[in-house]
Amino acid sequence: MASIHYTKDHEWVRLDGDTAIVGISHYAQEQLGDIVYVELPPVGKKVGKGEEAAVVESVKAASEVYAPVSGEVIAINSDLEAKPAAVNEDAEGSGWFLKLKVANAAEADELMSAEQYKEYLASIA
Repeated sequence: MASIHYTKDHEWVRLDGDTAIVGISHYAQEQLGDIVYVELPPVGKKVGKGEEAAVVESVKAASEVYAPVSGEVIAINSDLEAKPAAVNEDAEGSGWFLKLKVANAAEADELMSAEQYKEYLASIA
């Protein structure tokens, strides 16, 4: 079964074997407001943990989306280019940004679990 982890920058990653699906959290999309544009990386791009992997723009601001784990981009959610509002509708589901072939699965152990992320959000509210 896939496990989900979160970063303090409000990205989420769902690991399924050596594949990582990456997006921004429900909290992040709420803070951004209506999302109007998503810039996705090219397939084949290698990203390190914490490096910029994508960009999301809303009516309020533009924000980088950082890779929660290192890997190579193996797929992007091209639907977001035509319909970026899908991130607002289902940020942690169909609003995913990219898929990575994970270089080091142990990096995910340094991220927060869903419960830890919920506690983190409570601490910054």
